[in-house]
Formats: sequence, C-alpha cells, structure tokens
Amino acid sequence: MRHFDLSPLYRSTVGFDRLFSMLDQVAGGEAASPTYPPYNIERTGEDAYRITVAVAGFSEGELSIEVKQGALAIRGSKDARDEAAQRPEVLYQGIAARAFERRFQLADHMKVTGASLENGLLHVELVREVPEAAKPRQIPIGRGGQQPQTVEARAA
Repeated sequence: MRHFDLSPLYRSTVGFDRLFSMLDQVAGGEAASPTYPPYNIERTGEDAYRITVAVAGFSEGELSIEVKQGALAIRGSKDARDEAAQRPEVLYQGIAARAFERRFQLADHMKVTGASLENGLLHVELVREVPEAAKPRQIPIGRGGQQPQTVEARAA
C-alpha cells in the first residue's frame, strides 16, 4: 500500500487539521474497512445528499440512527432469542441479519433531515446548510485615510 505524505499541505492551509487526519485514517485503514451492510451515497441536489443502506431483514425498531460530533452512526441489531423462537430450522442462511454499525464522517454544516425504511433499504437524507456568517463576502479595499467598511453579502 502506498503512503502519502501530506505534510506540505499543512504549510499552506489553515483549519483543515481534521480533514488531513481523516485522510490519514482512510489511507491507513482501508484494508480493514467493513463491507456489511452495503451502502450508496448519492447527491440528490446542489446541497442535498442521500445515504442508502441495504438492511434486508431489519425492521424500524431494530435500527437506530445517531448524529454526534460530526459523525453519523447507523446501527442494526436483532434479538437472537426472539428470532430463534419464531423461525424454523434454517438449512442455509444467505441473508445476513447480524448486528452492525456503519459510521459516516459528516462535513461541516451537514444536517440529517430525515430517514425512511422502504423495501429493505434505509434512506437517510442530508442537507448542507451553510450559515450566513460562513458564506463568502466581499471586503472592499479602503483608500488612504478612509476607514475600511465591511460590505454585507448579497443573496445570489
């Protein structure tokens, strides 16, 4: 596996420490990344996204979604005692129904707006809501002797 040295980027950027540490984690832990359950990440609009996770065999009560400190965690667990009592002897089990936890690191200003379970697929809707204070604005250059003024950003 290749190792990328990101130290030159540290010298020319400010405030991207978290991004670089995530890149280091991805580069180092790629081989050990879990593959269950499979998922898709889709862009549904300019600032809208959807994560779709294949959760065949799980009901709404067996799934949980939590957002904490910029990370989205999707968990699924089945109660083995109830499962064993309700179903007959299984000769072959090709549909995995094991407990799982899938984590996604969210970018700044990402918010989860909803979730739905449909045909064995869990859809989690996300939207990027950048606050006005974080949007770009023009800073005029003052002429000699004049006080610089801040110009408010205009809605595009």
